[in-house]
Order: sequence, then C-alpha cells, then structure tokens
Amino acid sequence: MIVTNSKGEIAIIFASKGEYFKLPGGGIEEGEDHLVAAEREAMEEIGCKVAIDVDCLAMAEEWRNDLHQISFCLIGRLLEDLGATDLTEDEIADGLKHQWVTVQGAIQKMKESKPTSELGVSIRERDLFLVEEYLRTRS
Repeated sequence: MIVTNSKGEIAIIFASKGEYFKLPGGGIEEGEDHLVAAEREAMEEIGCKVAIDVDCLAMAEEWRNDLHQISFCLIGRLLEDLGATDLTEDEIADGLKHQWVTVQGAIQKMKESKPTSELGVSIRERDLFLVEEYLRTRS
C-alpha cells in the first residue's frame, strides 16, 4: 500500500535484517475485506489511521519456490499518526522501521538497497515497481 501524508511523502519500511525497503502491507486474513486489511496493516506497520482513496493502483504477481502470490497496491491517505506500531515478533526480529520520504526518495532508497535474501530481492522488485507505477500515474 502507498500511504501519503500532507507533505506528499510516502511511508516506506526498512527491514534491517534483510537490508531492503518495502511498502506497508501484508496478508489478508480469512474472511477479511481487503480494504479493512489495508487499514489494519497501516495501523500495525506504521502506526497510522488511513483512508483508502484508490482501491487498486496496480497488481503484481509472483512465484517464489512453492508460493504463488498476487499483490494489490492500494493508495491510502494519512488521517492520524498514532506514533506507535503493533509489529509481530517476526517483524520486530526483521528490524522493521518506517519513515516518510518523497516518492523519488523511496525509489532511490529501493534501488540502492542490497537485499541479503531472495525474499528481500523479490519484495524490493515488487514494491519498486509499485512506487514507480504510482509516480507514473501522478505525472
């Protein structure tokens, strides 16, 4: 998900364990509406209440080992920054920390990152595509 603030910046997350940047987001729980899931993930990963403005900017499909995943990129707008995330133990172990950057800054950080795992490379490629698609639609 791409979350924007009033300065036109977007939220990105650095995974220090894997040395890559990613967008906020995650899986949809069984029976969960995807818009509700996006709002929940924003609360958990960046500590923010958001309003979803665009239901699906773009889609990315990937196959990795035995995983087949389809990712949908929504666009949300910051409503309130609560200042505290609710990360899972795995996310804490991965060293997730979010920051607000310009769209160009996000692209640069993603391109310059050197992921240390296949998962990190895959996430970087997917999320870089999504941020570049966001920039393309805003130009």
